Amino acid sequence: MNKQNYHAAIFDLDGTLLDTLDDLANAANAALHSAGYPQHPVAAYRQFVGNGLRMLVRRALPEGEADRIGTTDFEALVERTGANYARDWAVTTRPYPHIPELLQQLQRRGIPLAVVTNKPHEWTLHMLKHYFPESPFLFIQGAMPNLPHKPDPTGALNAARHLGSIPNETVFVGDSNVDMLTAHNAEMTAVGVDWGFRGAQELKESGADKILYDPLELLPFFEKYAF
Repeated sequence: MNKQNYHAAIFDLDGTLLDTLDDLANAANAALHSAGYPQHPVAAYRQFVGNGLRMLVRRALPEGEADRIGTTDFEALVERTGANYARDWAVTTRPYPHIPELLQQLQRRGIPLAVVTNKPHEWTLHMLKHYFPESPFLFIQGAMPNLPHKPDPTGALNAARHLGSIPNETVFVGDSNVDMLTAHNAEMTAVGVDWGFRGAQELKESGADKILYDPLELLPFFEKYAF
């Protein structure tokens, strides 16, 4: 990757800023159990998350079951999972180590920051306010009706515009193939994080321009603004 200075950073949420895996898994497993379906180990949810709540539930069901049971029963299971998560989203969820320090240092350098995630928008706002009360993010985009999910670049491009940056001067930071594809679709630099749900191998295969093993490794992207 060519060395250059960047002017803005966009972050994924789950698996990038926050370790939400246990709470997501517990919400889905409780819904599956109540409907008579087998539950999964928490680690299995590393592959289920990333494309929104409906896709999480579809992946958690036995293969083909989402289509077999029909729309009404499937949507009821999605709603039950969402209700479980809305109640218990903060039981074990925490920022990853060094994430608060990273955001603080970027904010001190005047780097505009955004979050673009496939998590529902209202949940995203609530969680960011709870875990990052100083609100370092100038733009936040969660999943909303009529807004395409990542890896469609719409959310990322909207974020860059709000941050006053252009795509090739913006880094998109995430933990999954969805995030790397989003970055490339938006013509941004794709920065993968090894501490998240998927790991370095998937990130490499998805075209990550750079892989971080600690959040503070992002700071050299913004050396121009160091003081």
